[in-house]
Amino acid sequence: MLELRERPFTDRGSRLLVMAADDGSLWIARALYETRLSDTTVLTGLRVLAGDRQLPVRQALPDRIDFAGGVAMAFAGPDTIVLTGRDARAVWDGGEADIDGCLTLVGPPTGSPGGSPTGDGPGVLAAAAARWRDWFAAMPSVPQALRERAEQAWWTLGVNLVPIRGRQSLIPSKYGYVGLWNWDSYFHAIALRHADPALAREQIRILLDNQRPDGLIPDVVHDHGVLSETTDLPRSDLARLAQHVGGEPVREVVPVTKPPLTAWAVWKIHEVDPDPDFLAEVFEPLVRSQEWWFTHSDPDGDGLAEYLHPYSSGLDDSPVWDHGPRAEPPDLNSYLALQYDRLGDIAAALGRDPSPWRARAQELVDRMVARRWTGTRFATRVGGQEVAVRTPLELMPLLTGRLPADIAARLVADLRSPSFWGERPVPTVAFDDPRFDPDAMWRGPVWLNINYLLIEGLRRSGHPGTARELRQRTLAMVRDGGGLYEYWNPLTGRRAGRATSGFGWSAALFLDLAHEDLLDPAREETAGAAQ
Repeated sequence: MLELRERPFTDRGSRLLVMAADDGSLWIARALYETRLSDTTVLTGLRVLAGDRQLPVRQALPDRIDFAGGVAMAFAGPDTIVLTGRDARAVWDGGEADIDGCLTLVGPPTGSPGGSPTGDGPGVLAAAAARWRDWFAAMPSVPQALRERAEQAWWTLGVNLVPIRGRQSLIPSKYGYVGLWNWDSYFHAIALRHADPALAREQIRILLDNQRPDGLIPDVVHDHGVLSETTDLPRSDLARLAQHVGGEPVREVVPVTKPPLTAWAVWKIHEVDPDPDFLAEVFEPLVRSQEWWFTHSDPDGDGLAEYLHPYSSGLDDSPVWDHGPRAEPPDLNSYLALQYDRLGDIAAALGRDPSPWRARAQELVDRMVARRWTGTRFATRVGGQEVAVRTPLELMPLLTGRLPADIAARLVADLRSPSFWGERPVPTVAFDDPRFDPDAMWRGPVWLNINYLLIEGLRRSGHPGTARELRQRTLAMVRDGGGLYEYWNPLTGRRAGRATSGFGWSAALFLDLAHEDLLDPAREETAGAAQ
């Protein structure tokens, strides 16, 4: 069921959203890149009447909205919304029309208000029902206790598929994120691989087809081009720079991307649906991307890459960035070490020697341990100086699977300590850090991608029991938390702060973890996971 606020009535391939207004009417807007829905309104004040009596919405389903009196709304195409029924009337701000069979309410070319009679109402409804029946039939299998939330997640991925520059792209959300974001696409592909691996591979191809000659993979591919550089800075950095220079700072153009997980995602797809031709196609672009980080994003030349801009970290509101716009949290080089191992896997699958890639992975991990391990944790550095903020990024070296056993055990103990562990782990700032805020984006809420990567890191580092427990607590939080949000309050388990709804990677990673939970012979009942 859709409640038409967090979950609007929309369709795969469409930019149109039908939503409930506070006055009991409906309104329709178009989802566009970096544009508020209030600025893209197509139609407002929609009501369905029988005489002078308003017919209320009885239920909203993925394929249709049912009104009292036998009237229904459905998509007849990506830009076409129709109302079907008899002896009723649609009224909206600036127009009205009788419903006598099938009425085009909004039509092409750009989803503009219509109000004209059209074709076969029953046929439109039947086609919409069949379209969604086929989509749900492909959903990955999950435990019964998780099925309701899984169906919502699978619906979310379906409606977030839209054409961008002529290619089918899975966007993070029609609420504010209408573009193909870099690392979001890797997480999306992890769920798509179970039902449509070709579509999963297409998300990778879109990004690599827009790779710069120097190897950088852009941050976003959107309707108007790509985002691969910016002059934006967080407000805290702008204020500090303005104070330092005594006025408005000169804004340097900085390349922006997202954390390097492309080869990891490619291998994830390959594990489910082997495709050597695809591996051969993407191998050299993946190598160029890996090289970019050490050639262009290691300003001090110490062999440990840095994020040159908050956007490139994906965690642009983290308190890490309160200390400056250039940072080296421990996650980045952990990802790069993992990427080296995945390049080795791909090389081996292509009949090439994987050993140089394995050696580079170990060399990078050894360098991290020698230079960034403090004896208790991996240090986060900003502008060349260690900062005290505690985030789960310092646990990400587990993802390499190459740490000395005693260091891995120390990180797991830290994860399971009151700093990070609770009924709903893992906060994006430690519970006991003074900067912890359970509702402020990357300053405390739980994000599923962080949990997912830690779960994989725990397995790779030889701690499957903690991995299983973190998976089950994560699944229980999402199951009981009310929706598929961008991030969750770890104290309440509900939607945090200004988190958007219908968020793609939350849907994708929940589905993948739920599917994994079903297949895990050692799993406990997820229903008891939060105890």
